[in-house]
Amino acid sequence: MAHLLPPLTLGGKSGSDNDESDAATDAESHGGAPPTSLNATSPTLFHKIQNQASILALLVSDSKLYAGTQDGDLLVWSLETYELLSTVNAHRGSVLCLCLSTDKSLLFSSAGDAIVNVWCTKTLDRLYSVYSAYDVGDVFSVVYSQDLQTIFLGAQNTSIQWYDLSQRDIIPPPDPKLHPSYRNHRFFDSKGPTGVSTPRPLSASQTRSLGGQDLEIDREHIFQYAHYGYVYCMLLSRGLNADDADAETLISGGGDGIVKLWSLDSDESGALSEESLLENGDGSVLSMALDGTVLYIGRLEGDVNVWDLDTRQLIRTVKAYNADVLALAIGYGLLFSGGSNGIAKIYVTGGNDGCIAIWDISECVNRPGRGSRISDEQLVLSLEKLVSYRTVSSKPEYAQDCRRGASYLRNLFKRLGAQTELFNAKDSRNPVVFARFRGKNKGPARGKTIMFYGHYDVVAAENREQTWYTNPFEMQGVNGYLYGRGVSDNKGPVLAALYAAADIAAEQQLNSDIVFVVEGEEESGSRGFQEAIKKNKEIIGDVDWILLANSYWLNDDIPCLTYGLRGVIRATIEVASERPDLHSGVDGSQLISEALKDLIALLAKLTDSNGEVNIPGFYENIPAMTREEDALYEAISRTLLRSNPNLGDAESLTASFKARWREPSLTIHRVDNSGSANSTIIPRVAKADLSLRLVPNQTTAKVKNELREALEVAFDQLNSSNKLTIKIEHQAEPWLGDPKDEIFQTLEKAVMEVWGSKGHERRTSIPATKRASKDLSNGLRSPKLPPATSSTLSSGGGGLSHANIARSKDNTESQKQRPSQKPLYIREGGSIPAIRFLEQEFNAPAAHLPCGQASDSAHLDNERLRLLNLYNSRKIFKKVFQELPFR
Repeated sequence: MAHLLPPLTLGGKSGSDNDESDAATDAESHGGAPPTSLNATSPTLFHKIQNQASILALLVSDSKLYAGTQDGDLLVWSLETYELLSTVNAHRGSVLCLCLSTDKSLLFSSAGDAIVNVWCTKTLDRLYSVYSAYDVGDVFSVVYSQDLQTIFLGAQNTSIQWYDLSQRDIIPPPDPKLHPSYRNHRFFDSKGPTGVSTPRPLSASQTRSLGGQDLEIDREHIFQYAHYGYVYCMLLSRGLNADDADAETLISGGGDGIVKLWSLDSDESGALSEESLLENGDGSVLSMALDGTVLYIGRLEGDVNVWDLDTRQLIRTVKAYNADVLALAIGYGLLFSGGSNGIAKIYVTGGNDGCIAIWDISECVNRPGRGSRISDEQLVLSLEKLVSYRTVSSKPEYAQDCRRGASYLRNLFKRLGAQTELFNAKDSRNPVVFARFRGKNKGPARGKTIMFYGHYDVVAAENREQTWYTNPFEMQGVNGYLYGRGVSDNKGPVLAALYAAADIAAEQQLNSDIVFVVEGEEESGSRGFQEAIKKNKEIIGDVDWILLANSYWLNDDIPCLTYGLRGVIRATIEVASERPDLHSGVDGSQLISEALKDLIALLAKLTDSNGEVNIPGFYENIPAMTREEDALYEAISRTLLRSNPNLGDAESLTASFKARWREPSLTIHRVDNSGSANSTIIPRVAKADLSLRLVPNQTTAKVKNELREALEVAFDQLNSSNKLTIKIEHQAEPWLGDPKDEIFQTLEKAVMEVWGSKGHERRTSIPATKRASKDLSNGLRSPKLPPATSSTLSSGGGGLSHANIARSKDNTESQKQRPSQKPLYIREGGSIPAIRFLEQEFNAPAAHLPCGQASDSAHLDNERLRLLNLYNSRKIFKKVFQELPFR
C-alpha cells in the first residue's frame, strides 16, 4: 500500500562539493500544475520507520501518519517528527484498510475480523464498532460519506454493505451474542482430527474492551454479490452524475476484474443503485486512484488501465510491472504506483518487512515553483549534506574533507542571508567559519549582539567492524531519529541555530546582530582557535551574550540548561632508560631501574585508595557547597527519581552528580611501553596518558605546576637512573555561569514555552502493574551503590527504537493537563576549551543549551539525534535570538 503526503517543501540535493543548490521544490497540492520535466532518478529515502509486524494499510492526514498492521494494531506517528504517538490493538485480524472522514475527525479501520471500527482522531478512542449480521469474511475496503454520514464497506463475501451513523441512536441495539467475536470461524474454529478446535487467542470480552457503541448493519443495507469476487477497493467521487454534479458516486473494484459505479440514495441511508460497469478483463482490480474524471486501475500482473469516466471509455493500458499493482496514488501531476515486487515510486510506502518508508520525490519532479529554503525538511536535508563530509579533525587524511565541510557550511550561511568569512588557523589547522546575520535597526532601537559558538568537526567513525546500523557519514532517519556521525555533536545543533537566525532574518524581524563562530578543531583541543579569534577580533566586533549547544540532557525526557563545565589538563608522563629493551631472563635484577616499574610507582602516588588526588595543594580554594546550589542538586534527583525510581536513592544519586560535576578528579587513560608484546621484555620506555578534571577556582597554570612538582618529588624518591618527562598535551579552563543571569532566564522561558510539559514522564509500553521493581540488597541500602552514569540515566540507549515505546493514551492525556516544568539546571563533568576563553576575550557571559538526549551516543557508535529535539531546538534558538538582545 502507499499514500501521498500532504504538501511538504523538500529540497533537491546535488553531489557537488560546493553544493549551493539546496533549492526547494514546491509541492503545492496533489492535483497542482504538472511538472515541467521528470528526472531519470529514483526517489531518495527521506525517513524510515521500523515496526515489528507487516504494514498492510497506510493513511496520511495533515499532521499524522496512520498504519494498520498484520497483528491488528493501529499505529499513529507524528508526520513532523516521525515519533510514535499511539498504539492500539484495534482488531483481532489484520488491518486491511484505513479511511478518514472529510473533516478529519473520524478514522475508520477495517480488518480480517469482519469489523469496521470508528475512532476519534483526537483521542483515538473507539466510538463505534460496525459489523454485519452475516459472516462477511475479511473487510478489504471502507469509505465514508460525510454528507450521508454513511459507512460503506467492501467484503470478502463479494457484498457491499453500509451503515448510516445518523441512525445509530434510533435503531435498537444489537444482540451482544451475535457479535462477530462470538461467532465460529469456518476454518480456524473447525475441529481437527482429535475433535478439538484451535484455542482462540483472545476472548470476546478482551476484543470488545476498547469501548464504543456496537452497531449492526441492517439486513436491508446489504448488496449481495456486488462483484463476482472480493471487493478489494472503493472510492467516493463527485461530479460523475450528469443530473446532479454535487451527488456522490461510489466506485468499487473487485476480484472479477470489473469496476462498478453506484449512485447513492440520500433518502434511503445511501442505498446503492448500479449505474455502470467498466470491464477490465479477467485480472482482479486491486487498487484505484482518481484524478478528476480519469480513473486509474491497478490490476494483477502489472497492468494499469486508464478510464475516462465522462465517456466511460478505456483510454489506454500501461504495463507498469511484471507483478501485481497493489497501490496507486495521484499527485504532483503524476501517477505513482506500488507493486508486489516491492518497487514503488511513491511518497509513503509500507510492506511486509515491517517498515514504513517516507520518500523524497523532489529529485524526480522538476516543478516551476520554488518553495521555502528554511523549512524543517530543508534543515534535515542540509544536515544530511553536512554529515556526509568526514570532518574528522584528529586524522590528517581527512583534512580535505574538513575544508570541504567548512566551505559547504559557509555557503549555507551565505545562501540563508548571512555575511561570511573563513578565519584561517595557524599550522594549517581547520578554518573557523564566521558568519553574521546583521540586524536591521540602528541607534537606540538596536539590540545587543549574540554570539553562537559551535563546531563542525567530529570524532572518527571508521565502522570497520560494522557496529553502526548505517554508514556513519550517510545520515539516515529511522523511527523519528537521525543517525550519523555529528548529528548530535555538533552539526545538528549548529544548523538548528543557523536556521533559527535565518527564520528571523527572512521575517525581517532581526533587530540585532547574531554572529556565528563555528570551529573545526574542537574535538582535537581547539587547536589554533584562540589565535584565529584574537587575530580577527575586530571583524567579530563587540559581543554581549555567548550561546552554545554542545551537550545533552541527563536522561531522554527532561530538558536541561548547563551552567557549569569542568576544565581539563591532559598530560603524558614518560619514564625512559638510556639502555635498550632488555630480556628479563638475561638482565633482570634489582639493580636495574625498570622504566615501567618507575611509572607504576609514580601513578600509584597520584591518588589514594578512595580515589582522591594526592597532589599537594590540589583541593585548595575549591568553593564550598552553598544551600542554593545544594537545592539545585536535590531538585535534579527528585525529578529524575519520579520518572525512573530504579536509579536508586536520592542521597546516592545527588552524591554522584556532585562528584561528577563540582569535584575535581584524576583519570589514567592508558599505559604503553616500548618493545614487543611478550612477557620477557624489560621495556626501555614506559608512558602513561592521564587527565585532571578541574573545577572553578582551580586554574590550569597552577594545577600544571602542582602536577609537575608532585611527580618530580616522587620520582626523586625512587633514586632511579631513568629520566622523567612530563608533557602537557591539552588544557582548558573550567567554566561556571550564573543561572540568575538574563541569558539563562531567557533560555528557561523559551524552553518552557517550546517543550511545555512534553517529555517529563518516562515512556513505556509496559503497564505499571507489570513492571518489575528491583530488590536491592533485600531492601537494605547498599554501603556503596554504583554511581549513576549517562547510560543508566538514559531511558533507552542508542539502539533502534521500535513502535512499542509510544506513550499510552492515559499518559498522553495526563501530560496535557500538567503545567510546564522548568528545565533542570545542571553542571557537567566534560570540558569545552572555547567557552571560558570566549567569555574572557569578549567580556560577555555564556550559557549552554543541551539539545540532545542522554542516549544520543555522541562519540560512540550509532550517534543519533531525535527529530523532535532538532526542531524544538530551532524554535528555542529563535525565541532567544528575538528576546535576549533587549533584556
